[in-house]
Amino acid sequence: MKVAFTTLGCRVNQYETEAMTEKFIKQGYEVVHFDEYADVYVINTCTVTNMGDKKSRQMIGRARRTNQQAVIAVAGCYSQIAPKKVAKIPGVDVVIGTRNKGEIVQLVEECIKGKKQIVSVKDVLRNNVFEELNIQEYQDKTRAFLKIQDGCNSFCSYCAIPFARGAVCSKTPEKIIEEVNRLASHGFKEIILSGILISSYGVDLEGNWNLMRVLEKVDKIDGIERVRIGSVSPKFFTEDVIIRISKLKKICPHFHISLQSGCNETLKRMNRHYTTDEYNNVVESLRNNIKDVSITTDVIVGFPGETEEEFNTTYKFLEKIKLSKMHIFKYSPREGTKAAEMKEQIDGNVKDERSNKLIELNKILEKEFMNKFIHRRLKVLYEEKVKGKEGFYEGYTPNYIKVMSNSKTNIEGEILETEILDVEEEHSLGTLFF
Repeated sequence: MKVAFTTLGCRVNQYETEAMTEKFIKQGYEVVHFDEYADVYVINTCTVTNMGDKKSRQMIGRARRTNQQAVIAVAGCYSQIAPKKVAKIPGVDVVIGTRNKGEIVQLVEECIKGKKQIVSVKDVLRNNVFEELNIQEYQDKTRAFLKIQDGCNSFCSYCAIPFARGAVCSKTPEKIIEEVNRLASHGFKEIILSGILISSYGVDLEGNWNLMRVLEKVDKIDGIERVRIGSVSPKFFTEDVIIRISKLKKICPHFHISLQSGCNETLKRMNRHYTTDEYNNVVESLRNNIKDVSITTDVIVGFPGETEEEFNTTYKFLEKIKLSKMHIFKYSPREGTKAAEMKEQIDGNVKDERSNKLIELNKILEKEFMNKFIHRRLKVLYEEKVKGKEGFYEGYTPNYIKVMSNSKTNIEGEILETEILDVEEEHSLGTLFF
């Protein structure tokens, strides 16, 4: 039996797909590419935007066209939010949510035997039990995602994720350490600690555990050379936390800190619990305490009620703060959220215009940041060959600059000193120093 996977959305989904893949392998399935003929297709969905829902439906259609007789299993956030809607999509055989992905092989095989659709989506809003999806054998050998937290209790006015992911829950620190040690023994050089709201790690645990304590424990583990963390709230970075982070040897100087808007009035309507001044203070403190730090963010344009003046305030704030990369999203109404019911929804053409302006600003700021490192030597973890460029390999610096370098030997999985020569589009060119 052959099984194929496709993953939409965040790093947590990538981790969970890896775990589901391993469960199928252990039951004797062969994993093939999603575009190939398979007996089972698994679509791990995202529902952050309407586009995520649309892409999920497109993947379902693609799988059905590849093999009319295949079992199609749809998992994840879109399934959790709209199980009935997903179940009605032609060709869907199995629907599971976000807290029972460990049951996927069993449910698929029940579907095959019973020849009937199975929908298994449980209520997650009051579920604060962390689902263990431990991975024993990773497919990728350069860097690994490790999910340590699930759920969100922030209820930002635009976001459906708390309804899709449920209450905050955390992996126990003992199991985190155990899994990091296993990753080190498998030869991984870098791990990415991820979660839906990773800065809330530990609020459900006894013993005063938090993300900072986990980072300090992981920093002491032999074998792992780099540690990254997923998207974090600016509220996480207190003065004490920044000082403690600056003392860690393995934490990468790259932090993705959610902003969403550079205008305080917009932030209030979004139900974000910080101001632009507080955000700016965090950025300045990180820059003052951590050498070569890279700070990236997400920004939403066209949020309900966003006037031209509010957008201009955001633009000027971003222009001034000069982050190294910004991911720009056009506001997308999500059913069941407060923002979807707000008056003064913004016209799509206005969203396009504002999005394009910030995308252009991002290109300028991103290049400005990368240019700072020309003629500098940085350590790059080379991850894979560059498609279409013979002899070239690509990887990332600790502060997450993408670098391409030429090598006569295979350097995948190696951390090598590299001089940055030039900047091209979204990556830098480098030369190796062995």
